[in-house]
Amino acid sequence: MSTRDASAAHHPADRTTARLTATVEPAVTAAGYDLEELVVRAAGQRSVVRVVVDRDAGVSLDGVAELSRAVSEVLDADGDDLGRPPYVLEVTSPGVDRPLTLPRHWRRNAGRLVTVAVGPERAREQLTGRVLRVTDDGIVLAVEKGGAKKGQVRRAVGERTVAWAELGEGRVQVEFTRPPGHRDAALVATAPEGDGADDEIDVDEIDDELDDLNDEHDPSGSGGAQ
Repeated sequence: MSTRDASAAHHPADRTTARLTATVEPAVTAAGYDLEELVVRAAGQRSVVRVVVDRDAGVSLDGVAELSRAVSEVLDADGDDLGRPPYVLEVTSPGVDRPLTLPRHWRRNAGRLVTVAVGPERAREQLTGRVLRVTDDGIVLAVEKGGAKKGQVRRAVGERTVAWAELGEGRVQVEFTRPPGHRDAALVATAPEGDGADDEIDVDEIDDELDDLNDEHDPSGSGGAQ
């Protein structure tokens, strides 16, 4: 259930998601982030609230933990939407599998290798290239070809400027090495369900692309929606 899914806007669960989005977004914005998505799902007797955020400077472990606490306080103060079961809050930045659909998405992925459909909507071609620049008019790609078969090496074949009107949805390609200056994403933090418990933080790094921060609290505490 996503805030971006307008087709189910009249479903009770989606009305809850919309209300929570309106509650959470001001706190996210005040902290200097964009709220990319808010998702609510059931997990046994609990509700899981997943908040996806991003910003130009990237999302650090400390930043996501601080924002997690701020969002948790907002939800605790307005817990009626979550009902009586305890909830688990996850604050995360977009992973590399998130589609690039807005100018800020492209800007924040400058330097990354992407695949994208370009051209008129009825006659689009699939390109693979590295995002060189993002302008008011569109993006500039260093187009690459080859590498489709084992042992093949991709090679740059030139630059191509693509206007926003001819730019389809982009997808970041996972690379084992990263170009200089490219920023990390995909951080996740689990926020408190109760006060006074000790934090447990576990950070795993997968191909230098994914860091997970788990912050577990005692569900019997006073925090969270009861």
